[in-house]
Amino acid sequence: MAISTSAKVLKLIIRNDAMKEDPVEIYGWRVFALVWAGFGGMLFGWDIGTIGGVLAMPLMQEQYGYSTFNAAAKADISQNIASTLQAGCFAACFITPWLTDRWGRRYALIGTGMITIVGVVMQTGSANTGNFPAMYVGRFTAGLGVGAASMLTPLYVSECAPRAIRGGLTAFYQLFIVTGVMISFWINYGALLHLQGKATYMVPLAFQCLPALLLIIFMFFVPESPRWTAKQDDWERTTQIIVRLRGLPADHEYVRNEISDMARQLENERNLIGDATTKTLLKEMWLIPGNRKRTLITIMLMIWQQMTGVNAINYYAPQIFQALGMKGTSVQLFATGVYGIVKVVGCFIFLVFVADSLGRRWSLLWTSAAQAIAMYIVGIYGKVQPPQGGVPITAFGYVAIVLIYAWAVFFQFGWGPVCWILVSEIPTARLRALNVALGAATQWLFNFIIARTVLTMQVTMGTAGYGMFFLFGTFGWIMGIFVWFFIPETKGLSLEKMDELFGVVDQGKRMDDADPEAPIEVREHNAEKK
Repeated sequence: MAISTSAKVLKLIIRNDAMKEDPVEIYGWRVFALVWAGFGGMLFGWDIGTIGGVLAMPLMQEQYGYSTFNAAAKADISQNIASTLQAGCFAACFITPWLTDRWGRRYALIGTGMITIVGVVMQTGSANTGNFPAMYVGRFTAGLGVGAASMLTPLYVSECAPRAIRGGLTAFYQLFIVTGVMISFWINYGALLHLQGKATYMVPLAFQCLPALLLIIFMFFVPESPRWTAKQDDWERTTQIIVRLRGLPADHEYVRNEISDMARQLENERNLIGDATTKTLLKEMWLIPGNRKRTLITIMLMIWQQMTGVNAINYYAPQIFQALGMKGTSVQLFATGVYGIVKVVGCFIFLVFVADSLGRRWSLLWTSAAQAIAMYIVGIYGKVQPPQGGVPITAFGYVAIVLIYAWAVFFQFGWGPVCWILVSEIPTARLRALNVALGAATQWLFNFIIARTVLTMQVTMGTAGYGMFFLFGTFGWIMGIFVWFFIPETKGLSLEKMDELFGVVDQGKRMDDADPEAPIEVREHNAEKK
């Protein structure tokens, strides 16, 4: 009865063909337990929220000896500390695909939590002594864990989720990110109000361990990805996992069809290219037109996601609210905490009501325009009516601040969660880990660029950094044009149907026929088909 009731609620909320066709039994509690993998996303969000507020604390600046520096020098040091984590995240993306394909998604996620804890301990110890090198090493080490989790979490959830609610479940990754941001914002605010001395900034830094611990604990209670076990040709274990996740017997038609689809896709991939060596995987990714298109979409989505300016605000929200006229560290941190709440509410509404109903394409299109307009208006405020010292914030200033909050909601309705949904669901099975890693690496590279340059842009691009807002607004329009021409709709499609959507089967056959290095069995097989 409980399963039937939950399915009825989902059918009212989510409107796609897959929801109408699939059995209600698959929407049991086990499939929703997958969202606990989202603590891998919270690693990232918690760091985002922590570091910006901690760097804005005068006691932290005094501890590291740069409290008396000018604005440009302070910005340079803060950016160095913040962006070192992104360097570790970027590096992790090159080794994680091999680790997760060898050891599985589940154990790889557990490992990311352990690595993150080591990095957090080093950061906290560094803050006790004011040791810059230890802080950099700690943030880079934590970045290895955060970066690995950033690709593993959406990958794992998308491979386990039923097709009808895959978008919503994968979007929980983004919800955990913004929840981590929000909680850490308020921890910073509470520490500033109620703690004294070094504890003011050491406690927020130490609390970054919490999502890592929760990730390790909860991953022991969920199964391995069935698509990973299928790649290992362990069909007995694959069947057991599918039965457990779907709440259906092994001989049920739905279970048989899902396993059959996995087997058919894997066989097709092996027929196209052969064994999964690094060379053949790269050939498969770049020489088959349909795969190449998906790879380029992945790269561009992650570039555009960062060029929205999201992490400009996430990392340095207190400094940005200060530039818009808010005075006092406590006021700025309070405004930042409210910003975190707005992000969580927006993301929750999206994943419940929008992700698998409106779809991926239209979510990206309308939010591109909305974000661009919001950024332009904030930029106009900085240009024509910049805040003045000792003068109260004007009505236009309050409009600009409200638009920062509105912009956060727009991002959570599109470019925040949808990019990760698409990147994790469009690749073919053998390339999924590599494709998500490439997307994560691109995201972290441009995340690093943003984290390393935002405060400098704020200081150099006009009063209140108005030029920076115009820049991000312009990227909003460019992003919308890209989506209009290149992004297809994927809601309600099974992962195995993505090859058909991008025409990979026929293209792969043509490539194999023309490629003298293709396995002889493949060329003979294709010749017989003709």
